[in-house]
Amino acid sequence: MFETYNFSKTLDEDLFDIWLEKGRNSRMGYQYLLIIWDTLEEDFRPIYLEDRDGISEYHDITAKQEVPIAAYDLYSESKISLDQ
Repeated sequence: MFETYNFSKTLDEDLFDIWLEKGRNSRMGYQYLLIIWDTLEEDFRPIYLEDRDGISEYHDITAKQEVPIAAYDLYSESKISLDQ
């Protein structure tokens, strides 16, 4: 996944599915998955959020080290625009 972004690697779809399942099974009541590219580690990381407002808030405060790539609803698995 995310081959067109010119990162040093792609996100494995099986790992993406694991992240979705982990978010759905969490007792924290997460609703959204935000995928971040960590420029120092050169790897993707999941960020779990409870509400949609958290996506834009995280996008606004993110460090230059972390690049928001995509956001998904954990239950419908639909992609959510980062341009809110």
